Amino acid sequence: MLLMRIWGDGLTVFWGEWLDLRVRLPQVFAAGLVSPLIYILAFGFGLGSSMAAPPVGASYLEFILPGMVALSSMIISFAGTTFSICGDRLFTKTFEELLLAPVHPLGVYLGKVMAGVVRGLLTALAIMIISVIFTGNGWGFLNPLFLFLVLLNCLVFSGLGVIVGLSVTSLETVGLYNNFLIVPMSFLGGTFFDPSTVPNLLKAVVYLIPLTYASIGLRASALGGEFPWYAPLVLLVMAMVLAAIGAYQFAHQQD
Repeated sequence: MLLMRIWGDGLTVFWGEWLDLRVRLPQVFAAGLVSPLIYILAFGFGLGSSMAAPPVGASYLEFILPGMVALSSMIISFAGTTFSICGDRLFTKTFEELLLAPVHPLGVYLGKVMAGVVRGLLTALAIMIISVIFTGNGWGFLNPLFLFLVLLNCLVFSGLGVIVGLSVTSLETVGLYNNFLIVPMSFLGGTFFDPSTVPNLLKAVVYLIPLTYASIGLRASALGGEFPWYAPLVLLVMAMVLAAIGAYQFAHQQD
């Protein structure tokens, strides 16, 4: 009964988010494509043309494309969720109405995260289409395991975006989180290199980053090689921990 209530509350919150999101779908696609396309052009075609053959994939461009899917879904899932909550809390002042509504805190968290996941999946889908065009590997980038890992990655970073959105007091603070959290993850999360080849000291940092598990899992799923079965498990555990933290914050939020 409780699970049904949480699910119903989550769908209600998500529907409110979707009514706002559906009129801005072109903006969501465009915003999520800019950075990955720049990385693909600069690293895939520029730097990649002068590099040796990667561990997997026919070229360095093919090597980084699964990581680009992970990167784009991370950025949009996090940013979309964070700014949505910040807008409700700091500008429109409608967040208080949500806190006063008779909905379960976990349902509110679920609805906000679902909206972030949709944003991330839409952007990831665009990068996946580009990847298929560049590589011709349709099944590799569209198989169920690949899609499941993208979904888990969106869940993790949407959850992180909810927590950050509930914690910040201004948009300037969001910029700090982006500069000191998201940007370092973008370059240290295994998107542009094989994490197993870095020095042990740096490896300890790299494997603390959720994006690393998404990147190596997606790369193995799309391009072949031994699949790291621990990757989806780690992402799932991270998503569950963030859900517990997010639900607690919603239950105790004072705005």
